[in-house]
Amino acid sequence: MYARNGSLDDACQLFDTMPLRNSHAWTAILRVHVDLGLLQEAYQLSEELIREPACTPLDFFVFPVVLNICCGLGELELGIQLHGMLVKQGFVANVYVCNALIDMYGKCGSLEDAKKVLEGMPEKDCVSLVSWSAVIGGFSRNGYDIEAIEVLSKMLGSGMKPNAQTLASVLPACARLQRIRFGKELHGYIMRHEIFLNSFVVNGLMDMYRRCCHMGSAFRVFSKFSGKCAASYNTMIAGYSENGKVLKARKLFDQMREEGVEMERISWNSMISGYVDNFMLEEAFILFQDSLNEGIEPDSFTIGSLINGCADMACIETGEVIHSHAIVRALVEMYCKCNEIVAAQTAFSEVSERDLATWNALISGYARCNRIRVIGELLLRMKDDGFEPNVYTWNGIIAGYVENKLYNLAIKLFIEMQSLNLRPDIYTIGIVLAACSKLSTMERGKQVHAYSIRAGYDTNVYIGAALVDMYAKCGGFRYCYVVYNRISLPNLVSHNAMLTAYAMHGDWEEGIALFRQMLARKVRPDDVTFLSVLSLCVHVGSVEIGHECFLLMDTYNVTPTLKHYTCMVDLLSRAGKLKRAYELVKNMPMEADSVTWSALLGGCYIHSEVELGEIAAKKLIELEPHNTANYVLLANLYASVGRWHDLAQIRQLLKQKGMQKNPGCSWIEDVDGVHVFLAGDKSHIRSSEIYYTLDNLTNFIRTKHNHHL
Repeated sequence: MYARNGSLDDACQLFDTMPLRNSHAWTAILRVHVDLGLLQEAYQLSEELIREPACTPLDFFVFPVVLNICCGLGELELGIQLHGMLVKQGFVANVYVCNALIDMYGKCGSLEDAKKVLEGMPEKDCVSLVSWSAVIGGFSRNGYDIEAIEVLSKMLGSGMKPNAQTLASVLPACARLQRIRFGKELHGYIMRHEIFLNSFVVNGLMDMYRRCCHMGSAFRVFSKFSGKCAASYNTMIAGYSENGKVLKARKLFDQMREEGVEMERISWNSMISGYVDNFMLEEAFILFQDSLNEGIEPDSFTIGSLINGCADMACIETGEVIHSHAIVRALVEMYCKCNEIVAAQTAFSEVSERDLATWNALISGYARCNRIRVIGELLLRMKDDGFEPNVYTWNGIIAGYVENKLYNLAIKLFIEMQSLNLRPDIYTIGIVLAACSKLSTMERGKQVHAYSIRAGYDTNVYIGAALVDMYAKCGGFRYCYVVYNRISLPNLVSHNAMLTAYAMHGDWEEGIALFRQMLARKVRPDDVTFLSVLSLCVHVGSVEIGHECFLLMDTYNVTPTLKHYTCMVDLLSRAGKLKRAYELVKNMPMEADSVTWSALLGGCYIHSEVELGEIAAKKLIELEPHNTANYVLLANLYASVGRWHDLAQIRQLLKQKGMQKNPGCSWIEDVDGVHVFLAGDKSHIRSSEIYYTLDNLTNFIRTKHNHHL
């Protein structure tokens, strides 16, 4: 009960004072530590469990939990000790315990022991599919291919039917050993048991035939598979290239482009290396130029493959061109990222033959350096050079707009892209969603979301995370969980986005539940995760859990940044623990910034602590002498305790310095875009109408008010 309500210290204290700790108590306290990711502490408790007197009765439920701890920490020695206890207490006949043992041995690299546990299970009926799959997967992942196939054969002999997960793990072993006969038997089994729809199994089957040089069989599998993806095409292209059938590889490569399959760098690299390996250097170089014209970024594999081809065929001229391209493009990118745009332009101008990728690098650099006016001229020069702007060109410009806080321009360019029949890609969507988040324009965000659904991008983990962030920042929190649940392969990025959304909207229970779920599923938290969890703790004022999470960072080797320390200062200050907060500020490994001191001053205002508040205000004003808000915070503190003379002095100081409060800002969104308004501002094109309407509304309210009086 204590643990479920976040009081881990109370739970541990109660556990320590128990005169007789039974199996249920051990299971509960260990599971809580595992759920919170406190594996090292859980391990120490596990060692204590083993040292308990033999009279303490333990049931089999506690052992899978402890074995799970061994898996997480790779502690084989403790796992072996537990195995001995299980044998002594007669629990090795239990299928759940055996599965946990197999999993522990497999993940700790002791595969023979995993196999022995499997073989030692007393009755065939007790051996589950999970048991077999754990052993087979462990052998295959660790390169014990023969053993993986042997265990699968025994599994089939026992009458147990493998599932898609089992087959997906054993097919790579079969491929590496080139066991074509056994692979064909698996193929037959897959067809008979209708597992052919699983993409991991089918791609594994194609790869097995490819490695065994049976490209005819691989192509038949490829042709019948309705769920072809980039991985399917890449496997076939690589297979044909390796077997000298470059024309067939090129046919599939072109088909991939025609059918709109998203082509990654690996697709281009496979085809280029296929040409090089078959001494077709001219075709390889032409394809390389095509990839540059489509804005595909070459990597070390691309350049290395072409350079090796030039060396093998003694083509010095082609080699020099590739060498020149690699150096010039790298120079342009380097100078642009260092904001040395003149040097980037000089390096670019020295090249006699430019390509689209180099043009894109230069234009992107100008956009990032906020040289917006020059971009139009560069685009015209680029066209004169024979290159049409592509999606990568626009992505670079949009990214530059967003970096320079020109969010409206970024959104307008996204709309313009579509009018030019250019298909925005995943990167475009991510950048534009960031712009919508900054403007808090949910209607525009919904339009981008609709486009991502039509394009099939919404289930992508990074787009899903960007959508969660956009809805959270635009006040559409109810959409966040819907978007989050549609992500096909959630990872730390998407979990962090959802955690941040919970933190922004103060949903404490759901946020902490997600964090614990992440830890239980072995998702390793990072600095963003902990920042979101600490923000949740600040929102509800949970000092105890906030402190536990802050200490937990060390367990996961996450170094606290200034933002984490600021969260803790804010948490302690709001809770009235001002001395602890001040001590933390003084003992931080880095200098506190204005946000940290502001958090402390805010706490002093809440709890009317003038002396410490003056210290914080002094530091704030030293850091930001021209920020009116700092003086206002101190003035509010004086007002809260009735120190009117000091309040008057602050106001007089502001007057002497000619400082005024920053005007309030608001904005509305309509079909024409976002309209921003400042207090007293008359720059809007329809300001006369706006003020006329405001005056009428004010008079109407006054009339109604006087009437009711």
